[in-house]
Amino acid sequence: MANEDLGRALRRLRRLASLTQEELAERSGVSVDVIRQLEQRRKHSARLPTLHALANGLGVELTTLLGDPPAVSSTADNDGPRFVAVRRAIMPALWGPELEPPGPDFSLADLREQIADGWTQYHAAEFDTVMKSLPDMISGARAAAVSTNGDDRGAGFAALGKALQLAGHVAVRMGKTDLALVSLERAIDAAERSSDPLLRPMIVNSVAWTYQRQGRLGDALGIALRVADDIRDSGHTATADGLKVWGALTMSAATSAARSNDYDRASALMANAENEAAQVAKLPQGSDSRMVSVFSPSSVRIERVRLAVQYGHPEDALTLAKGMRLGKDVPPSWRTWLLLDVARAHTDLGDAAGAVKALESLRRVAPTWMRHHTLAVAIVRDLWALPHHPPGLRPLAEFLGLGA
Repeated sequence: MANEDLGRALRRLRRLASLTQEELAERSGVSVDVIRQLEQRRKHSARLPTLHALANGLGVELTTLLGDPPAVSSTADNDGPRFVAVRRAIMPALWGPELEPPGPDFSLADLREQIADGWTQYHAAEFDTVMKSLPDMISGARAAAVSTNGDDRGAGFAALGKALQLAGHVAVRMGKTDLALVSLERAIDAAERSSDPLLRPMIVNSVAWTYQRQGRLGDALGIALRVADDIRDSGHTATADGLKVWGALTMSAATSAARSNDYDRASALMANAENEAAQVAKLPQGSDSRMVSVFSPSSVRIERVRLAVQYGHPEDALTLAKGMRLGKDVPPSWRTWLLLDVARAHTDLGDAAGAVKALESLRRVAPTWMRHHTLAVAIVRDLWALPHHPPGLRPLAEFLGLGA
């Protein structure tokens, strides 16, 4: 449940930022007494404005403070057998048996389809399903990469890079960012030996996202901008896939800039991304959108809504979100974030009824995400603390186990 480990997370993030409790209080505007009570776990929850202020003072996204779905503890002691298998697939045992080329029944096309399905499941928050299939995915791709046929070997390394990138994303969602970076670094090595020139920059974007989750905003900004420039200079933005990868890196850089309180730079980057997103549909298209970065007019608008609500402009967020029609290429996880951010914006403006309406939509389209997403729980808890409950709030609270 959201905020159960809030005090522990707050203390850890404060120490990572090298801040005393008094310094965090000054940067966030939250009293030292509240910070002390949360860290000592004498106080187990806080209102959303307080959580926003603490996250901004720490220089992190709100979900970094609250935890992220499926909100699994990041301690190795709590690794279940399924995640241990994923860890073993990312980092095979030293001096293990040599891999052999795939047998006659192996199909690289089937493997790529399995990996693409894995990304679809990931965006739908079906993490258990993804973890179950990841070890076989990775081992199959490793076997394909040792094929003696040059063309198949390059395609095999591309499959391996994409599978390891997926494993890195899952590791981030499980709160294990160091393992994620190991997986992503190995994915980059595979990408450099692959036949796909866009795979390495796509994986670098995943690294930038992982750096953001670790609070390494300068590192995240730097690598995203550098690789986005490389894509532009190499001419890859002449295709839809290349422009998508460039756009995703540019949006990632904007997010890092915003979290570093450089709002002017973030705004300029997002404006550039929005201008270019309109060109995606006009360019030669790739083969499988599931295997390419998410970038379209819809995704840019969703990211703009997210940044607006995250950094204290809820009116702008709702204006951006009003009447938005999402394209078919927008994954479920992005749609989920949009509804969450709309609910956050309504809550920040004191519009409890509007927040409940957005949360009801979220429950209809993504019940799994909502049940496990700590931010959704925090919003409902905030609304539940109001003296007058709007219609529809009680069923949401009971759905999340809060309606006592």
